[in-house]
Amino acid sequence: MSVDLLLSAGRGPQECAWAVSELLRRLEADATRHGLTTRRVRTVAGDRCGTYRSALVRIQGAGAEEFAAAWTGTLCWQAPSPYRPSTGRKNWYVTARPCQLDAPSTPFTEADVHVVACRTGGPGGQHRNKASTAVRATHRPSGLVVVVDTERQFSLNRRLAVRLLRQRVEQGDDAVRRDVDTARWRIHDDLVRGDPVRVERPGPSDQDPTAPRRPRRRRR
Repeated sequence: MSVDLLLSAGRGPQECAWAVSELLRRLEADATRHGLTTRRVRTVAGDRCGTYRSALVRIQGAGAEEFAAAWTGTLCWQAPSPYRPSTGRKNWYVTARPCQLDAPSTPFTEADVHVVACRTGGPGGQHRNKASTAVRATHRPSGLVVVVDTERQFSLNRRLAVRLLRQRVEQGDDAVRRDVDTARWRIHDDLVRGDPVRVERPGPSDQDPTAPRRPRRRRR
């Protein structure tokens, strides 16, 4: 079982990109405690080093759906800004939503195409009226149907029908992929600030990567 979860800072300030990176690490640690594995599939870097405008993480293992549900919605990273110490704001919001990464392609083979001869009306002379040279082709997996009668030979119409079906299947796959991409990008604008499903705060083990480290003193 696997779930793809997208964490996004939306149109928030640079602190929200920082919150994405912190919440992503917190999510990964939580998944490990639940016996799940995670993999960062895609990340979009923020303006600051080590931050992300968005991160797509794949969660795998038994109970992945239940775990992802607990991390779905508006998340809040509650901590002072590491970039603007003077600001009093401490709540930085991130949205997390399951999403579809890629749309599967529809397999196409001629063996899946059912072809029958048929007659069609219209101009074409006595040969077209008397002989069944037109083709009605059905792509069984997708249910697409085309009728071709442009040629006077059945074999040519059959070849054109298979080619037309292949094109329509590919066009349908392209449309589905565009819909998947649109739905994924729409998540970036779905951020609702306030009323978070989870509020996370820095713990003793968390260390601000932007803070300067103090040099160690040598023992005399």
